[in-house]
This record gives sequence, C-alpha cells and structure tokens, in this order.
Amino acid sequence: MARKQSILAPDWWDFTTLDDEILNDAAGLTAEDMLALSRDGFDVVFYDTLEDFYLAEALEYITAWKQATPDNPVGICGPIGPTEQLPLIARLVNALELDLGHAHFWGMDEWVLDGKEVPESHPLSFAKADRELCFHRIEPRLRMPDSNIHFPKADTSAYIKSWEGVRCAVMQGGQGDIKHWAFNDPVRREGPYADAPPTPEEYRKLTTRVVDLHPVTVMQNARTSGGGVVTGVPSQAITVGPVQTWQAEKVSIWQAGTHDNPFGMRLTTLMIGKRIADSAVPMSLLAGHPSVQFNFYRPAIGTCAAEMH
Repeated sequence: MARKQSILAPDWWDFTTLDDEILNDAAGLTAEDMLALSRDGFDVVFYDTLEDFYLAEALEYITAWKQATPDNPVGICGPIGPTEQLPLIARLVNALELDLGHAHFWGMDEWVLDGKEVPESHPLSFAKADRELCFHRIEPRLRMPDSNIHFPKADTSAYIKSWEGVRCAVMQGGQGDIKHWAFNDPVRREGPYADAPPTPEEYRKLTTRVVDLHPVTVMQNARTSGGGVVTGVPSQAITVGPVQTWQAEKVSIWQAGTHDNPFGMRLTTLMIGKRIADSAVPMSLLAGHPSVQFNFYRPAIGTCAAEMH
C-alpha cells in the first residue's frame, strides 16, 4: 500500500505519513504507559521539577568530563535546545574546581547561510550561545583548550575527524516538532524517496553534513528563537550525523515540553520502546542504539485529549 502524503508539507516525509494505528496508539498513552515502555537499552525517566530536570542534565556533562585523563580523553556532544542547563554546567565546574584540560565538547549543529556556517556574530549562532551561556562562564584556569571544543562547519572534515581517538560518553539532545535529534530531519519526497522514505539502514549511514530543513523545523525555530519571524531563520544547517551518534556510548534526550508537544513525546517513546524504526520519524531510529534515555519533565507530558482554550 502506498504511503500517505504529509498533511504538514506534501513535498516532504514526516510523522503524518505513518500508519494511523501507530499514531492513535501513541496518542492514547498515559504517563504510566510511557514509563512501561522502558526496556533493555531504553530508559524512560521522569523529573517532577524543572530544577531537578536541568540539574540532572547539567550533571551528565560533569560525569562525562570527570572521566577525562591524558590517556583517555572524554567528551560530550550537546545541543542548543534546551539551553537552561548550560549556565548550571559552568557553575558546577567552578564550584567543583573541575579541570577540563583533557575534556572535549562537540556542538551538535549550526545554521548555514549561503553555503557557509553562520559566524558567531550571528544572533542565532549556536556556537555563540554555547560560549556565552557556558564556556565563557568557566574560570579561565579550569577551561578546556579551545582545540577541544568542536563546532561543526560547512566543511565537515575537521569535525568528523575530531571524533577519532576521543570517547564520547554522552550525546545529549532535545526533540523538535518534526521528531528530529540535532537537525536530522526527514528528507524531501523526491528522487529515490518519492514513494518511500530512506530505510533505517540507509539513514543510519549518514554522517555530519549540511541539510535542508523541513518547513516545520524552520517554523519551530522561528517560534522559539526568533519571535515568529520565519524569514530570519536559515533553511539549511550542519548537523551531527547518525554515524557520530552511534559513536556515542549513550544518547540522552531531554524533553521539558517546550520543543515538542504531548503527542510528539508519546510517539517517539512508543516507537523506540517497541523498536518501530521509520526515517519519517528520525528520532525513532534510535531504537537501534544500544543505550538511549528519554528524560521528561513530568508536568509537561500532559494529555492528547481535545481541549478548547
């Protein structure tokens, strides 16, 4: 049977092209059902307060960086979105006097304009946000060398090489409206993918690359970062690929309810928990990763019941 056409962007693949049975099953999940989808290799964790949520996220950085030694450099790959953990990380490093001399950090993604990564002077620059919210707040004597901070660029060769010989303990991320991690969006419905999206095996082979962004992703970033000015959001970005994601020992996704909605959080939990992998829902491909943790702010899980406002 032919796949459905997207009701969000007909020229693209996305979660609305899934079988209705999967979508309806996801919408019907309770919070307890979501917890019950934990399995070997996939943990679902709830936090009752935002303070506990963001502190736990920040502590993943500290736990990873504490493992770094001259003979065993260790890093973490982190997102912009969420960002609330970033000042907490700097405060913890300073309070614990944690020397980051052998620690590493990889940024997940960056915007692209006219074929080049945006400069750090750009108001939406992810590298700028990481530096201002975290790295510049760490005491100079404790900071990691700038050579250990790896931001992706349009020429991805140096970034890809930086993953060699350094252990990535954790890749953190959020989940967008289009169910991506980083900017691993669904692809356009064209060429070899006119009738079906890439198989999970095909998508898994993608490395760090420049991507065209799904219209839903552009709209979301305009809403969350640009006051709704869609024309101010680039339509391309560089994103860490599945290849690097599978080099990370653990993938930890943080969902406070601001970057996706109750349905979206349920859908990917269901698909990963039940090992339903479909590249129209890129996050679902993490069903094949050996260690994934979904972290939820419990009050944001909400309900999928119709409610007028």
